[in-house]
Amino acid sequence: RGRVNAIRTFKGLVADLRFIANFAELFDDTDVSEITPKTIFHDLDEWGSLVGMGVIAMAKTQYGKTITGAEIKSCITVENLFNLINNK
Repeated sequence: RGRVNAIRTFKGLVADLRFIANFAELFDDTDVSEITPKTIFHDLDEWGSLVGMGVIAMAKTQYGKTITGAEIKSCITVENLFNLINNK
């Protein structure tokens, strides 16, 4: 049972890291090291409507999920975005 939980935790961590890498690709000048699950993405200098549209496209192409701009606006952190997409 402990091993199964460890594997689930590892898979969750890998999914988080993959999401952060995909999210970071939407930015031209923001270093990936600035983006963590706790990053308040609205505070990133490059954040704007074009990046927001990129998040919508990423959700659809990378994860097969449809999200809206209003749903993105309701998120605060990168982790919130991950959970929004992951729980669709």
